[in-house]
Amino acid sequence: MVAIQTCELPRDALLRRYLDDRDAYTDCYVTELARPVPHAEYVAAFYTTAVFKLERWLLSWLVARPSTDAQARSLACGELESFAAWNVEARAPDQLLLADFRGRTRSWLMSTASRAHTTKLYFGSAVVPVVDKQSGQRQLGSSYRLLLGFHRLYSRVLLRAAVKRLERSNLPTA
Repeated sequence: MVAIQTCELPRDALLRRYLDDRDAYTDCYVTELARPVPHAEYVAAFYTTAVFKLERWLLSWLVARPSTDAQARSLACGELESFAAWNVEARAPDQLLLADFRGRTRSWLMSTASRAHTTKLYFGSAVVPVVDKQSGQRQLGSSYRLLLGFHRLYSRVLLRAAVKRLERSNLPTA
């Protein structure tokens, strides 16, 4: 079984900009794959797993934001600035930060290679607070708070599915 762990955001993580907002929620998960993985391959694998395809189908149906595997690969290669319900907020050679179309959530992917020919794969999220109309206070909102437990589990499932896809894509050919 692939070990998925929670961790601190790396100091150069694009998602760190939300870590400083005490009212925002941020998380970070990491795992390691025993081979070099180019960042574009990781992003494409992440967004084309069976698990994520279900989320893409739901987004297509619920908010009329359809997407394809070809679009996921184009996003991974830097050819698209929007994908399904997300828009690219920032890119770096080893990172991708996406904002949902409502501006409430962020999804972040990062890959770092080591000298030992392994790759650390990171996945993180942020939920940005909004001003509550009744109290005037910045808060996540009750629906976001209620779903955080599910979100934490789902984040691990998504990262594990991406790793499994990457492992299958590196099988030796006969």
